[in-house]
Amino acid sequence: MSKHVLEVDSLRKLFGNKLAVSDVYLKCETSKIIGLLGRNGSGKSTLLKIIFGIVSAENKCIRIDGTVKLKTSEILKDVSYLHQEQFIPNYFSVTKAISLSIGVLEMKQFLEDNFIQSILNKKIRQLSSGELRYLEIKLVLYNSSKFVLLDEPFNGLSPLMVEKVIQLIKENSFKKGIIITDHDYENVMTIATQLLLMKDGKIHAIKDKTDLIEKQYLSPSMI
Repeated sequence: MSKHVLEVDSLRKLFGNKLAVSDVYLKCETSKIIGLLGRNGSGKSTLLKIIFGIVSAENKCIRIDGTVKLKTSEILKDVSYLHQEQFIPNYFSVTKAISLSIGVLEMKQFLEDNFIQSILNKKIRQLSSGELRYLEIKLVLYNSSKFVLLDEPFNGLSPLMVEKVIQLIKENSFKKGIIITDHDYENVMTIATQLLLMKDGKIHAIKDKTDLIEKQYLSPSMI
């Protein structure tokens, strides 16, 4: 399987006079999971939205396999994004949501899931928040994109559902590059092949929890 590379270069975003994202460079390769940590307001979600093209920036350069992508439509072919908010309309059926998102070749594997089988005959509005989140995460991970941006995928999930989502992420990381941000830092650190911390709009490389204490993301009592 050939390797693909997503690069975000010289990314800069202002909200009024506040520099939310400051000259960020980030590189993600297929088969890698980048864990992006940071406190509320540090710029994590903004960064993902800029990469995906739904938030503008004063300056940015997005490259996929060395080719600069100037249009959002070009990025959408290769990058998928899990928003913190629900993206499937409530009036959809589960089967319709799946059929619109998953290709024929991936469908059999997608449906080989006891949990998905248990909700196939439901409408989206009938799902619990945990059921809906699991479905959305799996749809994003199983589509044809080369890269996946996951914004708070563990939020609101039970421990059992978190385990299932972690397994989904691991299974799909062999063929996709994944960037995940979540306040559940323990699970992010468990699955990430590379850790980054956003602080004051800048990205810092992280080796272990000691670095997170030094950067004031964790307190010493938390380890």
